[in-house]
Amino acid sequence: MNNKFRNIFMAFGIIAIVIMLCTMNMDYTDIWHNLLKVGIYFPLILALWLVVYLVNTLSWYLIINDEGRCEGLSFWRVYKLTVSGFALNYTTPCGLMGGEPYRIMELKPYTGVSKATSSVILYVMMHIFSHFWFWFLSIFLFIAFNPVGLSMGILLAVIGGFCLLGIYFFSRGYKTGMAQKGIRLLTHIPFVKGWAQRFADSKKETLEQIDSQIALLHQQHKRTFYSSLLFELSARILQSFEIYLILKAFNAEVGIVDSILILAFSSLFSNLIFFTPMQLGSREGGLALAVDGLHLTGALGVYTGLITRLRELVWIAIGILLIKIGNKNQLPKDTSDNSKS
Repeated sequence: MNNKFRNIFMAFGIIAIVIMLCTMNMDYTDIWHNLLKVGIYFPLILALWLVVYLVNTLSWYLIINDEGRCEGLSFWRVYKLTVSGFALNYTTPCGLMGGEPYRIMELKPYTGVSKATSSVILYVMMHIFSHFWFWFLSIFLFIAFNPVGLSMGILLAVIGGFCLLGIYFFSRGYKTGMAQKGIRLLTHIPFVKGWAQRFADSKKETLEQIDSQIALLHQQHKRTFYSSLLFELSARILQSFEIYLILKAFNAEVGIVDSILILAFSSLFSNLIFFTPMQLGSREGGLALAVDGLHLTGALGVYTGLITRLRELVWIAIGILLIKIGNKNQLPKDTSDNSKS
């Protein structure tokens, strides 16, 4: 990728971090006191996310190399792109608007434009697909460990229906591809429909190639598909240990199952309100509701949201810095485009 574009992505990330720091709804003295309460658990939480991102990278790395190893593209470079891509997404309203173009532009010299695009789309689909499965399986986990009344039963049924609808939608997308459908959807949206129609007409062959690569993963590379899905589900479970460590730091009586359920239902709530950077406010509300649902105090949800937010800020800063680090050994610009696109 041209350094000019890296500088743009990095500048956007820095501006977003500054805005987030200036708009936090808690006094910095209170933040410091809560960090002191968490103590050694906070470095452990930061280290935990080294592993979470490692598992995310394994999922994406399998997708990138599903048709054979990409020459010159190491696992650790993909790890760097994973962390930086998530950092850009965390700072973007609606998400998936900064990290994905960045990943495609960085991958293109190694894989060609169509493979870079399809692998990024496939990973985004897998990341979201795993969320639906995580939420759906958590329903049965809740039923196994908690009494379920009529109102809770109705709520769980609604959540289950929503998850099954999402699973069906993505299953269809894996069979037929998503690129052309996504562009066709844009042709009905004001202000961008003209551009989308021109893009669909001029890039018809490329979009067809991307969709064929998306369908190929599910149809012919099932081992890669299910391994990637398993890694993403494992990352969700690992992520729940963050909640476990935070609540333990505040002396709450919780187990791993409780932490998984809190993560599942709080992430479901916050993803339903997906248009805010870092899901500001929505995640804290979701955590408070999830914690209260397991008969813990709502304040613990607020504390958990705060520490999670601070961890995100640290990892966003790391991801933004990684945009400019480790680029010297890249392949010459577009060396792979002609042969692989």
